[in-house]
Amino acid sequence: MAWSQNNAKFAVCTVDRVVLLYDEHGERRDKFSTKPADMKYGRKSYMVKGMAFSPDSTKIAIGQTDNIIYVYKIGEDWGDKKVICNKFIQTSAVTCLQWPAEYIIVFGLAEGKVRLANTKTNKSSTIYGTDSYVVSLTTNCSGKGILSGHADGTIVRYFFDDEGSGESQGKLVNHPCPPYALAWATNSIVAAGCDRRIVAYGKEGHVLQTFDYSRDPQEREFTTAVASPGGQSVVLGSYDRLRVLNWSPRRSIWEEAKPKEIANLYTVTALAWKRDGSRLCAGTLCGGVEQFDCCLRRSIYKNKFELTYVGPSQVIVKNLSSGTRVVLKSHYGYEVEEVKILGKERYLVAHTSDTLLLGDLNTNRLSEVAWQGSGGNEKYFFENENVCMIFNAGELTLVEYGSNDTLGSVRTEFMNPHLISVRINERRQRGMEDNKKLAYLVDIKTIAIVDLSCGYNIGTISHESRVDWLELNETGHKLLFRDRKLRLHLYDIESCSKTMILNFCSYVQWVPGSDVLVAQNRNSLCVWYNIDAPERVTMSSIKGDVVGLERGGGKTEVMVTEGVSTVAYTLDEGLIEFGTAIDDGNYTRATAFLETLEMTPETEAMWKTLSKLALEARQLHIAERCFSALGHVAKARFLHETNEIADQGGEGTDFYQVRARLAMLEKNYKLAEMIFLEQNAVEEAMDMYQQLHRWDECIAVAEAKGHPALEKLRRGYYQWLMDTQQEERAGELQESQGDGLAAISLYLKAGLPAKAARLVLTREELLANTELVEHITSALIKGELYERAGDLFEKIRNPQRALECYCKGSAFMKAVELARLAFPVEVVRLEEAWGDHLVQQKQLDAAINHYIEARCSIKAIEAALGARQWKKAIYILDLQDRNIASKYYPRVAQHYASLQEYEIAEELYTKGERTKDAIDMYTQAGRWEQAHKLAMKCMRPEDVSVLYITQAQEMEKQGKYREAERLYVTVEEPDLAITMFKKHKLYDDMIRLVGKHHPDLLSDTHLHLGKELEADGRLQEAEYHYLEAQEWKATVNMYRSNGLWEEAYRVAKAHGGANAHKHVAYLWAKSLGGEAAVRLLNKLGLLEAAIDHAADNCSFEFAFELSRLALKHKTPEIHLRYAMYLEDEGKFEEAEAEFIRAGKPKEAVLMFVHNQDWEAAQRVAEAHDPDSVAEVLVGQARGALEEKDFQKAEGLLLRAQRPGLALNYYKEAGLWSDALRICKDYMPGQLEALQEEYEREATKKGARGMEGLVEQARQWEQAGEYSRAVDCYLKVRDSGSSSLVEKCWMKAAELSIKFLPPQRSLEVVRAVGPQLIAIGKHSAAAELYLNLDLVKEAIDAFIEGEEWNKAKRVAKELDPRYEDYVDQHYKEFLKNQGKVDSLVGVDVMAALDLYVEQGQWDKCIETATKQNYKILHKYVALYATHLIREGGCAQALALYVQHGAPANPQNFNIYKRIFTDMVSSPGTNCAEAYHGWADLRDVLFNLCENLVKSSEANSPSHEEFETMLLIAHYYATRSAAQSIKQLAVGWENMAFIFLNRFLDLTDAIEEGTLDALDHSDFQDTDIPFEVPLPAKQHIPEAQREEVRDWVLTVSMDQRLEQVLPRDERGAYEASLLAASTGVRALPCLITGYPILRNKIEFKRPGKAANKDNWNKFLMAIKTSHSPVCQDVLKFISQWCGGLPSTSFSFQ
Repeated sequence: MAWSQNNAKFAVCTVDRVVLLYDEHGERRDKFSTKPADMKYGRKSYMVKGMAFSPDSTKIAIGQTDNIIYVYKIGEDWGDKKVICNKFIQTSAVTCLQWPAEYIIVFGLAEGKVRLANTKTNKSSTIYGTDSYVVSLTTNCSGKGILSGHADGTIVRYFFDDEGSGESQGKLVNHPCPPYALAWATNSIVAAGCDRRIVAYGKEGHVLQTFDYSRDPQEREFTTAVASPGGQSVVLGSYDRLRVLNWSPRRSIWEEAKPKEIANLYTVTALAWKRDGSRLCAGTLCGGVEQFDCCLRRSIYKNKFELTYVGPSQVIVKNLSSGTRVVLKSHYGYEVEEVKILGKERYLVAHTSDTLLLGDLNTNRLSEVAWQGSGGNEKYFFENENVCMIFNAGELTLVEYGSNDTLGSVRTEFMNPHLISVRINERRQRGMEDNKKLAYLVDIKTIAIVDLSCGYNIGTISHESRVDWLELNETGHKLLFRDRKLRLHLYDIESCSKTMILNFCSYVQWVPGSDVLVAQNRNSLCVWYNIDAPERVTMSSIKGDVVGLERGGGKTEVMVTEGVSTVAYTLDEGLIEFGTAIDDGNYTRATAFLETLEMTPETEAMWKTLSKLALEARQLHIAERCFSALGHVAKARFLHETNEIADQGGEGTDFYQVRARLAMLEKNYKLAEMIFLEQNAVEEAMDMYQQLHRWDECIAVAEAKGHPALEKLRRGYYQWLMDTQQEERAGELQESQGDGLAAISLYLKAGLPAKAARLVLTREELLANTELVEHITSALIKGELYERAGDLFEKIRNPQRALECYCKGSAFMKAVELARLAFPVEVVRLEEAWGDHLVQQKQLDAAINHYIEARCSIKAIEAALGARQWKKAIYILDLQDRNIASKYYPRVAQHYASLQEYEIAEELYTKGERTKDAIDMYTQAGRWEQAHKLAMKCMRPEDVSVLYITQAQEMEKQGKYREAERLYVTVEEPDLAITMFKKHKLYDDMIRLVGKHHPDLLSDTHLHLGKELEADGRLQEAEYHYLEAQEWKATVNMYRSNGLWEEAYRVAKAHGGANAHKHVAYLWAKSLGGEAAVRLLNKLGLLEAAIDHAADNCSFEFAFELSRLALKHKTPEIHLRYAMYLEDEGKFEEAEAEFIRAGKPKEAVLMFVHNQDWEAAQRVAEAHDPDSVAEVLVGQARGALEEKDFQKAEGLLLRAQRPGLALNYYKEAGLWSDALRICKDYMPGQLEALQEEYEREATKKGARGMEGLVEQARQWEQAGEYSRAVDCYLKVRDSGSSSLVEKCWMKAAELSIKFLPPQRSLEVVRAVGPQLIAIGKHSAAAELYLNLDLVKEAIDAFIEGEEWNKAKRVAKELDPRYEDYVDQHYKEFLKNQGKVDSLVGVDVMAALDLYVEQGQWDKCIETATKQNYKILHKYVALYATHLIREGGCAQALALYVQHGAPANPQNFNIYKRIFTDMVSSPGTNCAEAYHGWADLRDVLFNLCENLVKSSEANSPSHEEFETMLLIAHYYATRSAAQSIKQLAVGWENMAFIFLNRFLDLTDAIEEGTLDALDHSDFQDTDIPFEVPLPAKQHIPEAQREEVRDWVLTVSMDQRLEQVLPRDERGAYEASLLAASTGVRALPCLITGYPILRNKIEFKRPGKAANKDNWNKFLMAIKTSHSPVCQDVLKFISQWCGGLPSTSFSFQ
């Protein structure tokens, strides 16, 4: 089975070898039978194993098992004749076949070869060969690569073009079985076969995924596979089933979709996927073809298009009305996100993650360009059919439909399509392969033109004003643009020339398909039929506006709207066609068009254009016809002859005579001569020049070629010149031949004395001929060539005549130069004359300098003024006398005044003593301030005022009020300006001035003007002024008094606040009365408000009238308000009647109650409002209360059934007993609450209240109400008498214990206890607690009272569990009180910690000493740490000297720190430091002894401390030895080397690196080279300097050997390690030097001394009796297990 590339045809080949053709809807439309390779074997001798359509869908290739491939041409339409157009015979059976590209068929053979058949050459060739049967063949999505599967499981890949992927070719995979099902998807290769496994391989053959169905009993072998056209899906066929794999780009794996299972389908034998991806067809063993719809999703776009997503990267767009389809596909396999159809529903736009897809639905041209998403901010323009314009972030990108690269990209801010023009190959021209141009705006005045095919700028136009429209012509050679002033310009891109072709243009358009231009200039239609001649324009008059151009049906019409109708003006189609024919190079057609036209200026221009182009194209017959039409007879005749020559010569227009004549026609005679001479046609070249009378060139050719007739030619030339009276030319000829006299005589004859003079001046021998010279000079003078004559006279040394001639000839430069040499006196006169001459010649600026030279100042000034050289004039004037200059200054000043350079003008007027003019200048320019300033400088203030006021009055008369105002204001007379404006009734200006100069009077002025205008009846203006004065009421009154109620209402509403307009409406209605008032108020929606307003203003009659007419329900309300009014007036009886009418008898009752008229109140209440009777009684009761008649009041309230009120009154009066009585009798339910309230009151009243509470409690107690009595007692609070409070609380507790239930008594005691404790009665509280067996509470009370013995006794006697509790609290108490000494007896550890906290270390250690060793050393360590932190290292050491150094690992850091601090502390290198070192040594010795006995023995720490001990011993020994003079050695050389090393190290510390250290002195020693560098110096600067000075001094000493001394080992004598042998010697206990011989050994192993040194040390002790040295000896004895018993030997 096979689908055609254009998706229109589907071919199926059945088992009987017939090919059936179906359309895309599955309808059978055609069929044809295949044929065998040889008929003799019969029709059934083969099987069809492969079938494929050609890329153009017009052919089908059939691969057969009888070793042949046939290619059938099936045509484009159904039913076309089927013919075999190619056949390829092979050596074995064809097993599979593909047609990936035009002319290329790829197929596999049974013998294992994969071959290529070329349908163009009809030949086949082998691509590659294998030894295994080809079972399957497939191509990649682009058709540029093939894969073949072989019977041995091999899969081979081959590329025609790897498209830059760099993937390998050749054997790719060894599949476990023959890969009959083989598909090449975008990201991998899928293979399957009889092992029921699907394997996906990567691009280089590694396994990506395996789908194993070998254990599935339902699954059979896979027979065939196919990939979707986009390569995103693969379908594999097996038995009764199609399996589908989809590629997941996100996870980069294949995902299996649900398989399609169809019962009784049987084995799938063939699969074919439609090229657009929308259909999949499966062929079966039984001859069935199943068609499946492949679609991820479908959507309808705007009810016009159907979008079918057949894969992530492929969408089919179908036009529902026309049925046309377009396949939109991402070539890079990106997922298509959203498809839009824009631009009049013609253009497709779709986005993927990295690309943009664009397409034209009409032409089916699709593009995919790289595009980084910009948030969907792109704007698309589809005005051009060939290219899509995309604007994004100031960048314009062009994409040509059908091309997958952007055409170009430029920066521009102008998105209007009228400001961008693109032309893409719109009219093909000869010699132009690719014509792609873009014109766009760089900025508002600059146009750039770009050649898109080459990508460079071909033109930039800078225009003087803003461009608002531009368009290239179709060929891209001309650009039209219009600017903001509506001027139309034409720009020729090739010549870079700009021409304005219309000064006013309202419409412009190129005629489609031509270079004809149509534009409108006001009422004229302008047409340029030949744009190359822009001055030739055809104009016709029109009455409307051009709206468009229509071209079609052999005519072009300009559509013009004239009023309501549209009129068509037809253009001359012939002229348009002519232009197009010219552009297309069809000159015969152009000539035919022109033949039909009459000769007009336009036609003439066209004939000219055609003639030029025909000549360029060497179409000479056409050129001849053109010149004939133009009436250029000579050219026509010349071309006619040329054509005859061309027709006779065999080479046509390439014949040399034809080429030469064409060069002559173009006046390129040199080219013609060259053509002739190339052919050695010298005679013809000479004839050409002779015919043209170009004798010089003719003679030059003859000379060059050595022609024999040269002399004859020269004579002939001279004769011809004489015959034709060309004496000048003859003279020149004679001159060139050296005959000067003959030449002069010919020049004079020709009337050319100047030439004769020139010749004489160049030749000395001719100058000597006086007669000849005289003859020439008289001829020159006669011809008025005075300057030449002067030159000649000067040459023959006649200066007088020369000067005269120069003056006559106005050659003043030469005259002055001559005069300077010959007549110096004349120079000044000549300069003046020169100036006068230049003035006559109107060269005034040139004359100035000559007048200055001639010292003619006045003339110089006049000239400068005349030449408008103002600066020069000022310069000259400044040099002149004041009297002369003063009359010129004003003229210059006038010029500067006209330029508005007033400051310069003022200065000049001042210099010219014309200050008044300067003031006038400023005044006319409206610069009053400067004028005033100047006037004040030069005039008296009163004169200035008079001047200004007079001028202002003049201005006023002329109606120039503003100018007058400025003058008045300038002299500070604003009131005059105000008066002027008032007089002329210019109130706005008047108000403006008042506001500016008298703001305090502004309001009054507005009011005054308002009144005036009101009096004049100018109410509107009056309103404005009243309102400006914020007198809206005056405005309203004005309108009211004039009966203009509407205006009054408007003003009140706008300016009078919330209710003013209502008041005006009310007055308006009142003035109308009756029905009219109701109508008005209803209209304004203020009826109810008006009634309320009437009532408010006591106009009750008007209110009753309005409510009666319109709002009857308001009547009772008005009665009520009337009643209230009467009440206020004191008319109570009338008010009573009105209240009852209003249905408010209660108000009447209240009125009488208010006036204490109880009888009347009672009467009205009983008659009209029985509910109010009680209120009357209550009112009476209030009266009685005010008179303190409580009995009467109580009786009245009880009558009114209001005992509660009585209760309240008693409470307010403080009569609580009466209140409690009433409550008990009438309101028992509230008794408790009242009781509580009474108690609260009592509390508030303090002591007085408390006594009341106590009294109350006693009463409750006597009454047996113990619970209440207890509550009452408990409420007693501190009122200054704590004994009373205590008594009350104790009483409450006592009563509760005696009379109340246990639970209640417990509550009371728990409440009373804390309060007693709070007032310090701890014992009383504890006793109460003990009464109720609350032991813990009692103990807590004693603890809080610090009665520790009582607390302990209670705990001991009543509950021993609490003994610890009491002890714990006692300890806390002692701790908190800091009573450490007491605490020691209770808790030693706590006491010690407290000592530490308080910093009492001595006491702490003293106390700890009395405890065990462990406790002591814990606190010793703490104290030592504290001392080290404080910098007291010596004290810390003393501590361990005193208490010993235990081998606790926790203490190791302390020991190390003490050691480090001791070693690094300054001032320890002296005899005085011995005791410090001895202490350190002894502590370390103690530690090491302890370590030997501990678990840390022989550990690294132990070894480290042993080393420290040795170091401390050496330090101590050195300090001891320093106190004995006889032990000093004076080894200066060693001191020098070590101190030198010290200085190097100090320098290294400064630099922070050891890199610069020199180790040469320490080779073969055990002194380390690498040491950790300290951060800062240890030795002070002064000491370092001392060392430096010593080292420097010693280094100068030549006697000193500056090396370390060596011993017999050849090593440094103090080095323990011998570098040569690596043997380590024991150190001497006294010196630390290695013991090489004379060893004294001690009892302790590893301890020894050098005999000499030991003896020397002992000797020193004996002689000096040094106690410190004896101490060293004592320590050595301890350390080494005793001293050796050696006799001293001094040998």
